[in-house]
Amino acid sequence: MKSESFPRGLAISFILLIINLLYTSHIHAKAPNVLVILVDDLGYGDLGVTGAPDVKSPHLDALFASGVRVEDFHANCPVCSPTRASLLTGLYPDRAGVPGVIRTPLPEQTTSWGNLRDDVMMLPSLLKAAGYRTGIVGKWHLGLEKPDRPNDRGFDHFHGWLGDMMDDYLTHRRHGINYLRLDEQEIDPPGHATDLFTDWAIDYIRTSRSGDPEHPWFLYLAYNAPHTPIQPPPDWLERVKAREPGISEQRAALVALIEHLDDGIGRVLSHLKSSGEADHTFILFTSDNGGQVEVGARNAPYRGGKQEMWQGGLRVATCASWPGHIAPGTEARGAVSLSMDIFPTVAAVAAVPAPDGIDGRSFLPQLLGEPFSPPERDLFWVRREGGPKYGGLDYHAVRRGDWKLFRNTPFEPYQMVNLKNDPEETQPVPREKAPKVYGDLLKALQGHVFETGNVPWR
Repeated sequence: MKSESFPRGLAISFILLIINLLYTSHIHAKAPNVLVILVDDLGYGDLGVTGAPDVKSPHLDALFASGVRVEDFHANCPVCSPTRASLLTGLYPDRAGVPGVIRTPLPEQTTSWGNLRDDVMMLPSLLKAAGYRTGIVGKWHLGLEKPDRPNDRGFDHFHGWLGDMMDDYLTHRRHGINYLRLDEQEIDPPGHATDLFTDWAIDYIRTSRSGDPEHPWFLYLAYNAPHTPIQPPPDWLERVKAREPGISEQRAALVALIEHLDDGIGRVLSHLKSSGEADHTFILFTSDNGGQVEVGARNAPYRGGKQEMWQGGLRVATCASWPGHIAPGTEARGAVSLSMDIFPTVAAVAAVPAPDGIDGRSFLPQLLGEPFSPPERDLFWVRREGGPKYGGLDYHAVRRGDWKLFRNTPFEPYQMVNLKNDPEETQPVPREKAPKVYGDLLKALQGHVFETGNVPWR
């Protein structure tokens, strides 16, 4: 009877299902947890490990020492939202639909310059499909409404802040509106935001381990410190002022906020160790952009800071740790990496193929101390902003090898520097001294602008 083929086909499907389940279980047994820690507006030189003379950051210093320090790492933008979009999509910000800052609404004012694309796979969705439990704790800053909230974009769990900056670390409001959420529920807990995010991160790790021990977890821990307002707990501020005679009030407040942040990260790392999770957890630490010079940030040895295309706005302190895989106390030098490269790197750690067509590339071999000589690529930075300084227009930087062409507003001439010869960017190379390099860089930049111009951002 022809019907006999149906049971045979069903049996084959059943066997394939069992094989797939066994394979998936095998992968899950070996897949590491992934913890990506993103801090907000941390100056390159504002940690002990990066040379700050007045900052005590023992926990982050220890994290850097436990793994590999990624020397030539850059944020994808000198401001918040675009870098976050790149980290989670593996795309340049303008290709992800976020060329500028996505802001909470202001009456009668247009200030938001991005709309996260709905048609791209995000990192939590990729890992979730591979069996990971996915969570974000902290600052989202990529949209306030459906379909642009964390739970809409692949995160199983969201405990944090939907909006941009907080006007106060203790009252948790922006323009009088509360954007703190537990998944889609509005919450209003007491406490300093850094402490809340730390506690919630520990809770997430604890519940992930106890509630679903067979599957690995991914946690995107996005602190809003040390972003303005510079508002450390009073006892932390007094401690810094007592320890650092002659320090200015402005600098003391920022140092205290950074040290309080370091303590929170230390609590998360301590819980990882005490829970037995540390040995099979990949950790990556970075910042969304450089520090804000106007509030006392130190981006030394680089020039400039947040909002600027100088290296001080783009170069960020970055490290990765993975016991048994990454050698402690090492440095990764040579190839330049950006925030968008975190997406395929985490995918490689989880042994999951990254989607085709992304801009990022994995730098996992570099972290593991393996040979890493990828093809040279042009690198682009973009930011769109309003107001009289920017006029709702873009300003950019492009880098090819050691050569960099950039400007810091849409209304000033481009500058060109050679970063190998002039890492502090104090000796611009006139166009007539290297006309071919200038022309090639400008042509590459225009090609990028042309390609990304069809991506809607509203």
